[in-house]
Amino acid sequence: MSASLARRHGIPGLRPAPLLLALLLIAAVVSVLCGAVPVSAQDWLAGFHSGELSGGGYVLWNIRLPRALFAILVGAALGISGALTQGLFRNPLADPGLLGVSSGATCAAALTIVVFSGMALPLPPALRMWLLPIAALGGAFLVCMALDRVARWITPGSIAGLLLTGVALNSLSMAVVGLCTYLASDEQLRSLSFWTLGSLAGAGWLQVAVLGSILAAALWQVRRMLMAMNALALGEAAAQHVGINVGRLRGQVVLLVALLTGFAVAWSGLIGFVGLIAPHMVRTWLGADQRQVLPLAGLVGGLLLLVADTVARTIAIPAEIPVGIFTALLGAPFFLFLLRSARSRIG
Repeated sequence: MSASLARRHGIPGLRPAPLLLALLLIAAVVSVLCGAVPVSAQDWLAGFHSGELSGGGYVLWNIRLPRALFAILVGAALGISGALTQGLFRNPLADPGLLGVSSGATCAAALTIVVFSGMALPLPPALRMWLLPIAALGGAFLVCMALDRVARWITPGSIAGLLLTGVALNSLSMAVVGLCTYLASDEQLRSLSFWTLGSLAGAGWLQVAVLGSILAAALWQVRRMLMAMNALALGEAAAQHVGINVGRLRGQVVLLVALLTGFAVAWSGLIGFVGLIAPHMVRTWLGADQRQVLPLAGLVGGLLLLVADTVARTIAIPAEIPVGIFTALLGAPFFLFLLRSARSRIG
């Protein structure tokens, strides 16, 4: 369906949204049914009865179902973050990693694995499992704060300056990750490698509830920014002429990208290409209207990551391949296809 047809119906994305939701539901059912342990109809009903689950029922309700929902939420967060980043910089090649948010989370995770893992911290066992996600989330927000402060100090009011500041912070964070990799022991290096490749194996209902709440709050704020993002697509000067406070909008976008990306990578590790490809797919399908791109990029991102995670955990049963490998395998060919289809416009 073309963008003009969507606008003629009055509600942007009215037809694509049900289609994407249907595909997402089908992919979720396939995901929870696939695996080393078979799932029967009785296992589906077991979750509605009192008593302790066992066998296929336990696998379904405590492992596969929360993991599928968590994959959808992480993909949606990354897809919306990518759409916000591309809209802010008016650059279809931008993604959340360009601002240094992902690298900040990686830097904090690397320091936690290599430096703090050997310290006898007085933490109860129940809190130790939260140490790495909290550190990654803190690293993402520290880079976000540094990005905003440094950009306002060096290049106040410039979106291009914000981009260059993010590139510099990204390089600095990855230099610290390289140092941690050099100092790591074999066990620490293995943990760091698996975290940087991405995995959804630690998903649970608590993670689903937290990320779902964050995503709902972010979507409420995004809904109020759609017209401003469309105005920004015309340029900073044009946006200011129609009454948009570009500096305030920039701060809101950076904060939302840090919030969504930080919470996503805190539990899943680095997952590439989703934030880059999902907005591209929506923009190619429906046009550049942010009223369509921003919400539907979340659905496409969730669908992409769910498919990639299903393949990652079933293609080599009983082993599990890091999902970041498959997002790259899915994303890179599609990105090349987009470049080929845009050849006539690029020249």
